Amino acid sequence: MTHIAQDIRFALRSFRKAPGFTAIAILSLALGIGANTAIFSLVDQLILRLLPIRDPKSLVLLAGRGRHYGATTAATRSPIPCIRTSARRTPFSPA
Repeated sequence: MTHIAQDIRFALRSFRKAPGFTAIAILSLALGIGANTAIFSLVDQLILRLLPIRDPKSLVLLAGRGRHYGATTAATRSPIPCIRTSARRTPFSPA
């Protein structure tokens, strides 16, 4: 335990001798911890947590082929082709 106290005293003396280095070190640590926290929070919300819906298994991905408004390739995921085919059903009706 005395070695830890000696190390802490030595670190504090070193920080007092070089205040510029101390400020840069503390600022670097603060920015790194803050960026890490922000990125993890974003990943947690977007990827790790489930969607806030009742039945996530009922979600579907609509895809179509052909030329669609705003499409850059032949195979696009666009809601526009489903507009023509969804006229037979009402929203949220079972398939």
